[in-house]
Amino acid sequence: MPSIQERKGKDGKVSYRAIVRLKGHPPQQATFERKGDARKWATQTEAQIREGRYFKNAEARRHTCGEMIERYIKNVLPQKRQNSRHSQKPRLLWWKKRLGAYYLSDISSAMIVEARDELARTTTKSGRALSPNSVIHYMAALSHCFSVAVREWGWMDDSPMRKVSKPKQPQGRVRFLTDAERKDLLRACKESSNRALYDIVVLALSTGMRKSEIMNLTWDDVDLNRGHITLHQTKNGVRRGVALVEHARELLRDRARIRRLDTPLLFPAPHRRGEKPKPVDIKTAWNTAVKKAKLEDFRFHDLRHSCASYLAMNGATLAEIAEVLGHKTLAMVKRYAHLSDAHVSSVVASMNRRIFADDEAEPKASQR
Repeated sequence: MPSIQERKGKDGKVSYRAIVRLKGHPPQQATFERKGDARKWATQTEAQIREGRYFKNAEARRHTCGEMIERYIKNVLPQKRQNSRHSQKPRLLWWKKRLGAYYLSDISSAMIVEARDELARTTTKSGRALSPNSVIHYMAALSHCFSVAVREWGWMDDSPMRKVSKPKQPQGRVRFLTDAERKDLLRACKESSNRALYDIVVLALSTGMRKSEIMNLTWDDVDLNRGHITLHQTKNGVRRGVALVEHARELLRDRARIRRLDTPLLFPAPHRRGEKPKPVDIKTAWNTAVKKAKLEDFRFHDLRHSCASYLAMNGATLAEIAEVLGHKTLAMVKRYAHLSDAHVSSVVASMNRRIFADDEAEPKASQR
C-alpha cells in the first residue's frame, strides 16, 4: 500500500513524498510539489511493480538534465544562503548549457569527465585558466543537484558523479604581511579618501573575519562592552563568536559615536532616503592602498591569512586558530603549522623535561 508523507521545508514550503513498499521488492520513493501528483505516481508505480513493468530508470528516461537543473534552481537553491545562491546559479546554468539537452538516463560519467576537462581549459576574463578549486565548485553544484534528484525526487537510481574524480587541489595559499608591509599598508589605508578602509583592514587583521562578514556587520552584532562580535551568517552556516579587542575595539567605539542612525550597518555606503542601505564599496580604495604600499601578490583575503599566521607565530595551536577563523576541521589551518614550529618545539621540550626529570636528578655513574 503506497504511503504519502507531507514534508515542510525551512522556507515553509510543503512537499509530498510518495513511498511504495511491496514484499520482495526494494522500496521506491519520489517527492512532488502537489499531493495529487504524489498519489498518482505511487499508484502507477505500484501497478507497474506488480505487473513486472517497473524499471528504476523510468523517471530518468522522462526528464532531461536541463529539467533537473531548472527544478533545483526553482525549489532548492532559494533555501540556501544568499552568497551560495549567487555563486551556484551561474555554475548550474553552465552545466545546463553543456548537458541540459540529454535525458538523465543518458548522462554518463564519461560525459561529465569531458565537461570537467573542458572547464579546466576555460579562461577567465583576466585571461587566466580556471583554477582547480573553481572546477571543484562547479562539480559540487552539479553533484548536489544529482543527489537531490536521487534522494528526493526519485528521478534517478544513482548519481553519475560518484565515479568522477575531482581535480587535485593545490596546496593552500599562505601569503601574509611582514611587519614592514603591514605598517606600509595601514599607513596607506589611513591616508585613503575612503574613511572606512582603515577600520575595515584593522578589523580583518585583528579578527581574521572574511570580507563579506565584515561588510555585512550591523551594530546589533557588536557588543562593545564585552568586546564581542556575533556572526550570524558565515560561510559554513554556523553562528560564530569573534573576540573584539585592543585597537580594533577602540576604532569601533569611535565609529559608534558618529554612527548613522538611518542604517544598522557598521560600514554603510551613502544612500538616499527610502533606498535600501548597502555596505560601502572599498574595491578602488583597497587597490589604491595596496599599490601605494607596494605590495606584491596581495589580496584582501590575505588579511585573514595574515591574522592566522600571526596567531601561529605567537604560539596559538591549530585548534585555536581553527576556532578563531571559524573552520570546522583542522585541515584548513594545517597550512600554518610550519609557522608554529617554535611553539611545538617548546611543547616537546617541556614534555621531555617532565618525563626525564628524575633521571637527570640521579648522579651519573663514575667512569673508570
